[in-house]
Amino acid sequence: MKAIQALAAATLTFCLGNSDLSNAAPITFNTALPVAEGEFIFRQQIRWLRSGEDPSDGDRQMHVTAAISVLGYGINSKLAIFGVLPYLDKRLQADGSGSKIRRNNRGLGDATAFARYIFHQDNAQGRSFRLAGFGGFTAATGDDDDRDRFGLLPPPLQNGSGAWDRFGGLVATYQTLDYQFDGQLSYRRNGSANGFAMGNETRLDLSWQHRIWPRQLSGGVPGFLYAVIELNGLYQEKNRVNHRRDQKSGGSTLWISPGLQYVTRRWVLEMVVQKPILQNLHGSALENDLIFTTSFRVNF
Repeated sequence: MKAIQALAAATLTFCLGNSDLSNAAPITFNTALPVAEGEFIFRQQIRWLRSGEDPSDGDRQMHVTAAISVLGYGINSKLAIFGVLPYLDKRLQADGSGSKIRRNNRGLGDATAFARYIFHQDNAQGRSFRLAGFGGFTAATGDDDDRDRFGLLPPPLQNGSGAWDRFGGLVATYQTLDYQFDGQLSYRRNGSANGFAMGNETRLDLSWQHRIWPRQLSGGVPGFLYAVIELNGLYQEKNRVNHRRDQKSGGSTLWISPGLQYVTRRWVLEMVVQKPILQNLHGSALENDLIFTTSFRVNF
């Protein structure tokens, strides 16, 4: 169950692309493309996560629906800042004393703020390469002490962790007229609250976007349709309970994520399905079944 909370925290950093040109971008992570100076980007994303592969005998199933709002601003051609605020609806079902126990929670989650700086760029006719660094923090704005009739909700059902987390990484983008490739390496150091600290996380993400319509560039086209394929790898260290490592926690997961993007000059529609192809979780953590994401992005 703790792996679900780790996944939710790890996916709060979302891509926000160039606000000047019609560009594709990764759907599940960041990009090195700039945000135009003095412009805003708003992105509303809906994510639905289902986890039901229970290695224990509790027959647990968990569903999480998240509405995630992202706002970015271009300070200049190299520096951009972002804020992320999720609204979460979590539902857990499990066997208990011969009957089904259902627990749920909803509300605002932990807010995230980060900055991204492009420190290297190489432009030529028909192609562009950029390398950027990013870093920020997740604040303990969500409730971490919610209760129901059974008592205090477990950490995966809390909307907040109660801890302040820090993260940073590098992201690279190579773009041509027909396709784009993005790669990201990031690390998150999770803080401690209420005697519990989620294991620190290392992520490696890759994305390939290829224009499938129109096949030939010409004037008068209202938008562009891209096919997207991504790989998302997450390694989580063991959790710490009262400063001691929990040997039945942590592990690694690799998702394959096909998707589609429709890109216009000022707005983007997109969707992606993340399906795990490798899960090596310690202890009795629930394994993820799939994550479905759809979002809308607009520049102003």
